[in-house]
Amino acid sequence: MTDQEMKERTKKMSSKIFYGFADIYGGGAFVVISTFFTVFLTKALGMPPALAGTIPLIGKVWDAVTDPMMGNIADRTRSRFGAKRFYMMLGSIISAVTFILLWIPYTGAAQYGFYVLMYILFSTGFTIVMVPYNGLLPEMVDEYTERAKFSGVRMVFSSFGAILAGLLPTLMIKDNTDATQYFRVAMIFGAIFIVVILITFAGTWEKQHEAKKMTMGETFTQSFTVYKNRSFKLFLCIFVFGQCAADFVTGMAVYYVDDVLNAYGGGNFTILMGVILIAQLMGMILFGVIMSKTSKKFPILLATPIRAIATLAMLAFSYEGANFQIILGLSFVIGLGMAATSTSIYAILSDMADVDELITGISRAGTVSGMATFIRKIATGLSSFVIGVLLAIVQYDETIAEMGLRQAADVQAGIAHIYVFSQIVLLIITYIVTIAFPMGKEEFHVVIKEIARRKGEDTSVATEEEKRICERVTGFAYDRLWDRKNALKFSNK
Repeated sequence: MTDQEMKERTKKMSSKIFYGFADIYGGGAFVVISTFFTVFLTKALGMPPALAGTIPLIGKVWDAVTDPMMGNIADRTRSRFGAKRFYMMLGSIISAVTFILLWIPYTGAAQYGFYVLMYILFSTGFTIVMVPYNGLLPEMVDEYTERAKFSGVRMVFSSFGAILAGLLPTLMIKDNTDATQYFRVAMIFGAIFIVVILITFAGTWEKQHEAKKMTMGETFTQSFTVYKNRSFKLFLCIFVFGQCAADFVTGMAVYYVDDVLNAYGGGNFTILMGVILIAQLMGMILFGVIMSKTSKKFPILLATPIRAIATLAMLAFSYEGANFQIILGLSFVIGLGMAATSTSIYAILSDMADVDELITGISRAGTVSGMATFIRKIATGLSSFVIGVLLAIVQYDETIAEMGLRQAADVQAGIAHIYVFSQIVLLIITYIVTIAFPMGKEEFHVVIKEIARRKGEDTSVATEEEKRICERVTGFAYDRLWDRKNALKFSNK
């Protein structure tokens, strides 16, 4: 495909739609995991919450190996399909099967070890698809505003995936102590995930690069040197704290509705999740438009304070018999805030490979994507772990839960405080780091222009202001940019 053909395809809405389909998997899989997996282990299988919370965390330790490897494997592969699209095609079946395996009801003596292994397999399948997918957009689209549009459409599909993942299980799991109901849900989602990933594979394209050759030692060194990038480090803080705030909403929602409000039955939990997820879908559309007219970090700066106020207000209605309509209204605002964060995060991610290329002189979008995906999964694992620990601290009783009975009054109060104040702390940190993030539209164009200069495609001379922007964005002195050694050693000296 010629450059002109790529530019023409970039302008088409159909291209954006095809690109977005795969994030039904990306946005849906972890909603199911964060919302129902700990509940599945504690309420359906009777596993202690602190122990259940360690399983995703152990899976993230494994990701420290697989995510860097996957990113580098993608950068080192040449395929007629494009390396990243090739691995998405390969991973479609693997990711679906491993997701299903995660929900097999097992109550034997080695129960804990079994679910650790299943989670590791699932996490590996997720890596095979999402690391290449997260690195695909920089290989498809060069222009700042068009990338924002692709990311905006992707987030709509991500939100749709989250709606499916948040609502379909609540409609099918009538008894959250029945393990077989969770497995039936997993079978349905496994089939959905294969289809949506293959749709994106079929409808996207990718620039061809020469496969990179490097030793295994260089593979891991190159993976972790992406963290020398100042913009990427700040981006990862936004990614971790922003997404953890969302994970606490989905991860604590069942406990909050069931144990605090005593309103799981009668479809109330489905309604609550529906309100949050529909708000996210509306927010993705709204903030996608706002972002294209402002900057990629503006949605976070606009929506986070409003979301924090709505979250804090939830505390006044955290008791049985509280006005459920008010709770739904506040939850809608929270969902909008979650959409703002996600919209900004994935739009910013597509620009991080360009900043890295300016530092190293190497195009390694797969590596940057791999390390971002790794951090995202670390955040999810930590969220599950912390939720488990906090539930144990407030003395959540898994035996009572397995019997379908309510927790004690002080435990209910503890759950409400976890639900509210964990979000508040994470939102404050996200907001502060977003203010400090140095990349906007102007800075992006300076980076792209400087890369063109280094490649000999632009004969202009950098102004002093452009040099300062390059230094502020990268964290490197101007005369030390575009040096392959920056990718091969940890020191900045």
